[in-house]
Amino acid sequence: MRMLYFFSLFFLTYGGMNAYAFLKLVRAFDIGRLKILLALFMLAMVAAPIFVRFSERAGFELVARAASWIGYLWLGFLFLFVTTALALDIFRGLLALFRLFGQNLPIRQVSAQVAFIIPFIAASAISVYGYFEARDIVTERVAIATSKLPSSTEKFRIVQISDVHLGLIVREKRLAAILDAVKKAKPDLLVCTGDLVDGQINNLTGLAEMLREIKPPYGKLAVTGNHEFYAGLPQALAFTRKAGFEMLRGETRMIGDIFAIAGVDDPAGVRMGLAKKVSEKGLLSSLPQNKFILFLKHRPDVDPDAARYFNLQLSGHTHKGQIFPFDLVVWLYYPVPTGVLDPLHKGCWLYVSRGSGTWGPPIRFFSPPQITVIDLIREEGAVDQALESG
Repeated sequence: MRMLYFFSLFFLTYGGMNAYAFLKLVRAFDIGRLKILLALFMLAMVAAPIFVRFSERAGFELVARAASWIGYLWLGFLFLFVTTALALDIFRGLLALFRLFGQNLPIRQVSAQVAFIIPFIAASAISVYGYFEARDIVTERVAIATSKLPSSTEKFRIVQISDVHLGLIVREKRLAAILDAVKKAKPDLLVCTGDLVDGQINNLTGLAEMLREIKPPYGKLAVTGNHEFYAGLPQALAFTRKAGFEMLRGETRMIGDIFAIAGVDDPAGVRMGLAKKVSEKGLLSSLPQNKFILFLKHRPDVDPDAARYFNLQLSGHTHKGQIFPFDLVVWLYYPVPTGVLDPLHKGCWLYVSRGSGTWGPPIRFFSPPQITVIDLIREEGAVDQALESG
């Protein structure tokens, strides 16, 4: 029912956005019979996500990839157009309201033509910029001082990737850029906090092998995100393991004698009956509390009962909205859409990645993709604290 609600809301909203853009255009310009072609195109774009899914399942990968590029680029452009146009329409409405009450402001009313052209140019320019921003992998760094590392370990480097969304759009070139940044960071341990794959993961030939080339001294660990379940859990797990990751599904591991790590499945798996609900408090409290405890969890939700039993939670999922101003919507659900959250308890931190790839539109705006380098630094007598982040 939750999935049905989500898709119903998505298609109603997306259909409304297309209708709004259509009305903006026909009110601004007389395009004659082109209105019919434009309406058909917009209907096709609304149906594009469904068409992509079915065409890939039928084995028409080239058709699915072409449709996904066209459909999701249009979705990104349309979102930018609608948000800009709405802001301008609100401005126009305020001007009309002031004039209604006899306030003659020294600002000319915006015509219907200008109210279409300005958002169109802005959306086009931002889409081009955002396409390239989505390929510019940023390395974010966080250093955490802790007294919980053994005397034999002065520093331990963890690199986090998240929300890569390998599929029809994020392919070899995007993955190569992400892995190049990972290699340069020289991690002791590589972790993935979910959504390594997208909702469609057929024919990812060669991508698992690229990931497998990364061989940190202490290995690679991953947890599921919601898209692992949407893609089909068995094949998603098979791909992730083929890529060299060990999956933590309500499980814990010791990284040598250095620190402990735990990971849980995404709640989507529980709702779909594909994963068991795990008590985070029970899982984390079973670990030796004199060790630094790292917790991998796809969504940046913090269980208040479990917070005192871990030192650092690494999460993703939000993409920081991916395209501004959608981050304002994300903020309503996740108060920390990106970055480090101040201690929930003494020595307890949450770090939220913006993600390494893209979902849907291959566009990012004010939310560049990232990998995160987390350095655990031994400091005698230190209460775990973030020394720096940036």
